[in-house]
Amino acid sequence: MGKTIIVAGAGHGGLAAAAQLAKKGYDVTVIERGKRDKLGYDWTDIFDPRSLSAAIIPYPQSDKYTLKENMTFYSPSRRTPVTQEISDDEREIKMERSDIYAHLIDHAEKCGVKLKFGRRIIAPVMLGNRVAGVETNRGGYLADLVIDAAGLNSPIRQGLPKMCGVEHSVGKNEQFFVYRAFYNRVGDFCPERLYQVSILHEGERRIAWLATEGEFVDVLIGRFEPFGMIEVENALEALRRHNPHLGTEVMRGGEFVNIPVRQPLSVLVADGYAAIGDSAFMTVPIIGSGIANSLKASHMLVKAITDDKNGAYTAETLWPYQLEYYRALGSGYAAMACLKLFLLKLNGPELDFIFDNGILTVKEFSSLGTGVTNIGSMLKMTFGDFVERAKAVCTDKILLTKIIKVGSQVAAAAAICAMLPPKYNTFAVSKWADTYVKFFRRVGNSD
Repeated sequence: MGKTIIVAGAGHGGLAAAAQLAKKGYDVTVIERGKRDKLGYDWTDIFDPRSLSAAIIPYPQSDKYTLKENMTFYSPSRRTPVTQEISDDEREIKMERSDIYAHLIDHAEKCGVKLKFGRRIIAPVMLGNRVAGVETNRGGYLADLVIDAAGLNSPIRQGLPKMCGVEHSVGKNEQFFVYRAFYNRVGDFCPERLYQVSILHEGERRIAWLATEGEFVDVLIGRFEPFGMIEVENALEALRRHNPHLGTEVMRGGEFVNIPVRQPLSVLVADGYAAIGDSAFMTVPIIGSGIANSLKASHMLVKAITDDKNGAYTAETLWPYQLEYYRALGSGYAAMACLKLFLLKLNGPELDFIFDNGILTVKEFSSLGTGVTNIGSMLKMTFGDFVERAKAVCTDKILLTKIIKVGSQVAAAAAICAMLPPKYNTFAVSKWADTYVKFFRRVGNSD
């Protein structure tokens, strides 16, 4: 076949795409800055296991994963907790991040992928307006196609010239700053709800989760602005008031990381280039989970690549990848990004009112933890119910105005995504992307 493909970064979607392409006879190399046995963070991750089948990857051994506990969500007052109701056959699985990587890498190698570790990617190699390879700290690599799986701050995406039409940066409220650690468990106390998520924790503009797991207590603290250990300690002290079994010794983790929590990238492809995973902002805007979406997207990308019988790998021939992703997932997550921005603008009493009066229910929260095939259809139904419930019970005119406004924004986001050009044309795609980017900028900056 003779076509050379470089996957920049060992992201989940990139590894999955690499395996499928290598199996079909392409010359595929994954270039990763980390060491083989040091990829990812020292903690667990959750994802929909059916995404493995979508990416044509075998299931891991049963002793490598467990079912994720249903989450219980709290508003600041904690008066009205809402617990997901997800059946076992719909629930996500939980795996050690190191085990996920080991499973994907082992599968990729069996399919014929070449992996080069310890090579830090610096920038794309450009030939005019075409991506022709990558530059690393250990030299350059040329390719017919570069798949960008280098993450939130990908030097490939950020290094593309403006003429490619791909967004470079992440805006305000589009990334989540997170501290996560596994603490020791002390005493005999066992919480009634093992997986707790506090929104606007202690009235602060942050989220905190606490998951009790055997001898560990898994804690995540996150907010949309950078923070440090002083805030971490304050949040931990507040968590211990309701969870005295939360110890003080960090057993694992204890790291600060950034994750994208925004609408998908406006343009996923350019000549010789395709973005996937965190580099394409494929996470769920509300919770930041992106493994399943990346795995599902890998099969869509591989189809577009293999359908290009001439091996041109231009923005035009790769466009069906973006079109399929937006139709299946991206449009729904773009609408969900509006809901995330709405929640950011609520104060504590408003969020308490929404919980206490059943405006947000089990239905909405349960939908965040299942492998929904068409997230757009799901969100349209659940959010429509949400707005109708608010109209029925909300006596606070300011809050009701906010809810109705976000309802119109969700509808507008869906409408814009439905206008995605069915075929690639530089002018049409540029015009659509400009509309998409400006819309979310306005939503993010509005009161």
